[in-house]
Amino acid sequence: MSPVDFGSRTAVLRHGRFSVRFRMRTALMCAALALATVTVAILALCLGDLPLSPVDVVSALLGSREGIAHLVVFEWRLPRVLSAVVFGAALGVSGAIFQSLTRNPLASPDVIGLSAGSYAGGLVMIIVFGVGAGSVPVAGGAIIGGLLAAAAVYLLAYRNGMHGFRLIVVGIGVSAMLEALGVYLILRAKLEVAMVASVWGMGSLNPVGWAQFVPAFAVVAIVFLGLGFLVRPMRQLELGDDAARSLGSRVEPARLWLVVCAVALTAVVTGAAGPIAFISLAAPQIAQRLTRTAGIALAPSALIGALVLTASDIVAQYALPDNLPVGLVTVVVGGGYLVWLLIHEVRRRR
Repeated sequence: MSPVDFGSRTAVLRHGRFSVRFRMRTALMCAALALATVTVAILALCLGDLPLSPVDVVSALLGSREGIAHLVVFEWRLPRVLSAVVFGAALGVSGAIFQSLTRNPLASPDVIGLSAGSYAGGLVMIIVFGVGAGSVPVAGGAIIGGLLAAAAVYLLAYRNGMHGFRLIVVGIGVSAMLEALGVYLILRAKLEVAMVASVWGMGSLNPVGWAQFVPAFAVVAIVFLGLGFLVRPMRQLELGDDAARSLGSRVEPARLWLVVCAVALTAVVTGAAGPIAFISLAAPQIAQRLTRTAGIALAPSALIGALVLTASDIVAQYALPDNLPVGLVTVVVGGGYLVWLLIHEVRRRR
């Protein structure tokens, strides 16, 4: 007789009336991913025109002000590395929310037009209003553009409920129109403005400093805190609208707030560093395969996104010539992953 499978081991933490249950495999994978992200981040702080040893980097991070290591780490490299970690986590969570709501592995801000909306909103601020790339007004324009794109996709795709396939098809169409608008704006702009907008549109962490990172981090932190109250409704929505209602969830308000949070995360990253593609698509699926969860988990998706973007930035800076934008590396990696995912889905449904 084969043994009975009771599922993976779980642990429960209780404090007063509150309790948190988590799977041991998920917790161990999160710890391993966090350790890998910290290791890659320290490696990124070591590399550059002035190489530093891990000991020098750790000493500088712990407060040592001796030598030039403190200046190099804190003023030159740390904003970029922290941006890669935080922005990657934000994109991973954004993709996880959309894939959870639609129950479709292809649903991500890159595919359904939200990144294109944020990109178009940022271009309007840069080209029409003459605002510098990476500034707060550009981030605001990216948020407005992303929300408008989300509203358009939602209204056009809604027919007696929200279906994942219809959302993706409508999103692809909206994304194509917004990308055409972006090309038109760049072609009509002055040469120097068009060059700035084009570089920003590739998705790069090169111009990100403390001035860009701090406000972006504040918004991401606020959204992450808000998502703490939306995790349970999101899990209930994965069961379907009727099941979520029977469990006491207010379906439409919960879905609306989840979409707003996901759009805000994508738009903030786009406003600060430009559109960084495919992190939102790949991170949740990789996290699900590593943790073997039934649904899309937010924490592993965030850690995978942080790890992938940090590693991609190292490749863009040091493994390729001319210090290419990180968006080009994520496009190559994510494009290959998208092809694999499409082939895998076709084979699975035969």
